Amino acid sequence: MQVRSAPGRRPSGRRVRRIAAAAVAGVLLSVTAACGANTAGWDTRDPVAAPAPEPPPPPPPPVLWPLTGVDSAGADIARPALAVKVENSIDARPQTGLNAADMVWEEMVEGGISRFVAVYHSTVPPVIGPVRSVRPMDPGIAAPLHGLFAFSGGQAPFVDATRAAGLQVLSADMGSAGFYRDTSRYAPHNTYVDPPALLAQADDAHRAPPPAQFVMGAAPTAPAVGTPATLLDLALSRVADPQWTWSAVDNAWLRSEGTTPAVEADGAPMRAINVVVLRVDVVNTNFGDPAGNPVPETVMVGGGEALVATGGHTVAATWSKASVADPVVLTLADGAPVVLAPGSTWVELVPNRTGSVVVG
Repeated sequence: MQVRSAPGRRPSGRRVRRIAAAAVAGVLLSVTAACGANTAGWDTRDPVAAPAPEPPPPPPPPVLWPLTGVDSAGADIARPALAVKVENSIDARPQTGLNAADMVWEEMVEGGISRFVAVYHSTVPPVIGPVRSVRPMDPGIAAPLHGLFAFSGGQAPFVDATRAAGLQVLSADMGSAGFYRDTSRYAPHNTYVDPPALLAQADDAHRAPPPAQFVMGAAPTAPAVGTPATLLDLALSRVADPQWTWSAVDNAWLRSEGTTPAVEADGAPMRAINVVVLRVDVVNTNFGDPAGNPVPETVMVGGGEALVATGGHTVAATWSKASVADPVVLTLADGAPVVLAPGSTWVELVPNRTGSVVVG
């Protein structure tokens, strides 16, 4: 904008300033009007913050192996439990495959010797043995698993009772596949099994995974409320006297037969994370073995005293079992359940009348 003055007169400074201010105001007004013309449809409200994204869902809980309480780490647990009757006479040692078992039950048979019911689910070893015959208490031990039971043979009433308990029976005497003789040993201590071949024979009624047999968790009871211990000195009979020694280095209980360390055929020490001792009644049946000894039966239904060893500690408990098909239940004096540590468990069936338990 050009400012002119009248001829012969110079405009005063005040007037010049008024004229300049008016010019600036006019320019601003024009700019404002122009800008206003371009804001049609604009949202001039204060912006609203976008909602925070939903947090991701928590990861699913781990799938545990039911018999050990150990994380399956994505492995398929949908297979049955396999119980195998394993010999424990002097001629049977060293055995193969016991360290791979999720659970092992030790029972007294005729002549005072012991045998094992070894239960496999989370780990299936290539070989187990030597394998021997079924006994009358075996259905009460294995029935809660609802799986397969393999043995070399047995008297017809014991075999029938095992089948009647809901287990699928696999027997060398009946021609089941998966049994063979180890020619490096002599009979009858040389029957072994191929576990994958046994599991391949599971029928439709025996393919489901087993239910948990004990309560297991990250806070086991014995270390929490029990008494420190380093030795379990047990006697099932005069000739069956296992010992369990706590090894802090191995974080496990190590087994001995008497004072002789128990090892597998590969030299590995036999071990357990939990040792459960059940005081049981043992009665003679009307059956005998080929040597004329009466066949004993451990009474598995009922209850009694128990001792649970975990993590270098022991705690007194009671056991109960409502029926052949029900699992053993372990409780403290106040009725609270006993919690075992995740891992393998050995169950020692110690006779009330002839057996003994010493904790050191």
